[in-house]
Amino acid sequence: MDNSNKEMSFLGHLNELRRRLFKIAVAVFTVAIAAFFFKDFIFDVIIFGPKDPNFITYRTFCYISRYFGTEGLCIDEIPFVIQSRTMGGQFNAHMWTSIIAGVIIAFPYILYQLWLFISPALYETEKKYAASFVIISSFLFFVGVLFGYYIITPLSINFLGAYRVSEQVLSNIDIDSYMSLLRTSVLVSGVIFELPIIIYFLTRLGIVTPTFLRTYRKHALVLVLIIAAVITPPDVVSQIIVSIPILLLYELSILIAVIVYKNKIKKELTNE
Repeated sequence: MDNSNKEMSFLGHLNELRRRLFKIAVAVFTVAIAAFFFKDFIFDVIIFGPKDPNFITYRTFCYISRYFGTEGLCIDEIPFVIQSRTMGGQFNAHMWTSIIAGVIIAFPYILYQLWLFISPALYETEKKYAASFVIISSFLFFVGVLFGYYIITPLSINFLGAYRVSEQVLSNIDIDSYMSLLRTSVLVSGVIFELPIIIYFLTRLGIVTPTFLRTYRKHALVLVLIIAAVITPPDVVSQIIVSIPILLLYELSILIAVIVYKNKIKKELTNE
């Protein structure tokens, strides 16, 4: 009887997970359909925005450069052409862009459904933090997405698009390559900015402690530099620009870990 109950409990969890995933899929699909019909705005304004020399990031860097009496960060053109070399290239780009837009826009709802799935395993005092969890996690994710779009993507496009091994080589960039760079920059940044939330749960579970995070701060710095090198062009300025907010997130994570760890110790002492 006990084994049967355990099996039914396990199957019940699987069924609940399936139900939550189905709702997530419906939400993403619904938003993706809506995004599909805004093709002109999504591609001409958002997707290909960083290819325009008048993009706000380039204008800001140029303004900063001129403030210091130089034109070093100003650009007049981004010398490459985006092309589609396969019959279904543009349609596939349209479909995948709509799906990714659905995931990004529906992210708060995705988090909410995941919270509902894990909430039965939480204490009553923890369940009341559902709204805070969704709001803070969504905020960090969207900030990361914006950082990837307005900082990492323009730096990558400007550097890689203008890089030349020879004047005889023309840069006709396939749309899949361009979309892959943009997608990676945006989504990876969104996930990286979830670091404080990840550290919060790891600290609650006792996997990491503030002492551990402080002890391995130097190792974290090396890891951050490696991440910055992977998701940005191989120039020092770009890597520094990307590394700074990630390091700040790490320091914020240490502060969060300290608060969570102190509360955890206080509860244990109270229970004793």
